[in-house]
Amino acid sequence: MAPILKLDIHDEEKELDFEIDYQLSLTTEQRFEMMFKKSEEIAKILIENGHREPFKIIKRK
Repeated sequence: MAPILKLDIHDEEKELDFEIDYQLSLTTEQRFEMMFKKSEEIAKILIENGHREPFKIIKRK
């Protein structure tokens, strides 16, 4: 589970430092896995909101 940053006031620098520290704590595999999951989520949301399905690269024999 990802850590949560709580601030009393908005501070972009602390948010950025927190995000960088979190990303550095992950392995490369975990970062790629997270990126692929987010890409799938975004594609699903776009399709649900009337956008066309994104292009896919298909390997043919």
